Amino acid sequence: MSLNVGNCSRCGKIYVKNVIHDVCPACVKEFDKMYEVAAQYLRDNRGATIQQLSDATEIPFRQIVKFIREGRISVMNMPNLNYPCESCGAPIREGHICPDCRKKLTKEYQNLNEDERRRELQKQKQEGTSYNIKDRLEKDRR
Repeated sequence: MSLNVGNCSRCGKIYVKNVIHDVCPACVKEFDKMYEVAAQYLRDNRGATIQQLSDATEIPFRQIVKFIREGRISVMNMPNLNYPCESCGAPIREGHICPDCRKKLTKEYQNLNEDERRRELQKQKQEGTSYNIKDRLEKDRR
């Protein structure tokens, strides 16, 4: 039987692992305090940007983006609350990548599938041709 313990990914302390968090209880409490501070600031300043929120509350930019992606901070009634696309850095309000990068990735995926299909057809064509020649040679020998 093994103990379900690990090191906190944030502070390095040993803690009992759980399904919900990958950090120790002390860090979870600290994140919850950060969230409360951020939520209160946004209630008072609905027009704030992420950078303004980060500067005013001293909460790291990445942590605020994480709160948004987790759904803890809603951008619904916050017109200026955008965060950067993970691919190109363009401001977005939902997901991980912007519509342009999504289109680009979709097109690349389709092209990759098309290339794979062409390779398979070429391989089948080559195998079929060599098989036919082999059959003809064997037929001529008889």
